[in-house]
Amino acid sequence: MVGLDKGFLRGGNEPGAIGGMLAAAVGDGRVPGVVAAAGRGPVTLATWAAGQADTLPGTARPVTAGTIFDLASLTKVVATTTAILALIERGQLRLDDAVTGFLPDFAACRAGPVTIRHLLTHTSGLPDTRRFDQCCSSPQELRRALHGIRLQAPPGSRIVYSDLGFLALGEIAAAAAGQPLEEVVRDLVTGPLGMTGTGFCPLAAPLAVPPAEIAATEPRGDGTAWTGVVHDENARLLGGVAGHAGLFAPAADLARFAAWWVSDGGGPVSAGLRHAAASCQTAGLDGRRGLGWACAGDGMDVHGGSWPATAVSHSGFTGTSLVLDPASGGWLVLLTNAVHFGRDHSAIRALRRQVHAAAAPLLT
Repeated sequence: MVGLDKGFLRGGNEPGAIGGMLAAAVGDGRVPGVVAAAGRGPVTLATWAAGQADTLPGTARPVTAGTIFDLASLTKVVATTTAILALIERGQLRLDDAVTGFLPDFAACRAGPVTIRHLLTHTSGLPDTRRFDQCCSSPQELRRALHGIRLQAPPGSRIVYSDLGFLALGEIAAAAAGQPLEEVVRDLVTGPLGMTGTGFCPLAAPLAVPPAEIAATEPRGDGTAWTGVVHDENARLLGGVAGHAGLFAPAADLARFAAWWVSDGGGPVSAGLRHAAASCQTAGLDGRRGLGWACAGDGMDVHGGSWPATAVSHSGFTGTSLVLDPASGGWLVLLTNAVHFGRDHSAIRALRRQVHAAAAPLLT
């Protein structure tokens, strides 16, 4: 277990219990490895690392504080939402622009009509997901299949958390910027924020991260685990770059992102637009969604009710999560490779609740 800022660890309300919770989760086999960071505003108060980045014979190795994780759906808020908001700041997009202004072949979005705001708030009427990898053999086929999806509800009438909506947002960001999504994210998000270890396809340039520095996810049939190759099947079919999944990052970069998000400073997105994104945009509907984020009280909020009503959160299928509170400046990054032990999420859900509850009074 690595711990930074021992004063935080020894502070009130048993903050040392956070490290104990993480060590126990590794020790009793609930998660293979974990790296967490907690802070308030620009200050990282503590960092913890424990367990294994890979447990398989021949490739087993420990987690370090710098281990890079497959973020899964944290891609939605860290990369795609932030890139879309940055394009809005630049005047290249508007929240109420029609999706078909950028994706003219997406017929169902024309019939809606569906807007960028609908996609960001998961109110587009699109289904939650589809396993395109089971019926498509190329990125082009996947995009054609996505554009052929029919709406399941009128836009703005209900909330359905949708990977498909963020797949579309990734395409919109690329179309609006006139460059591939990975370049949009690098130019508008990770570059300006100094997130030098964050990106898509980490094994390739420009990151070119050695596999030994990346946490393994799910084991494959050949006795190895996915390492540095995105776990999400649809993102994998798209070459590892997608609006809903595919980003890899170390905890320190996400700490930098969270510290910026809760700040009053500038950067790629103004403080005012960030505040709007972290505010409920779905009053009167069956959930509380911001722009990209889950607000307190939403069915997919992962901070468990222990944080203030102003906090927002998001999680990722591989075992990752991020909680931040713009009002107090508190934030918590929790990265695990839980899916390395399989797709039963009960253990990581319980661990999130424990850690978030213990951290809330210390950070907010």
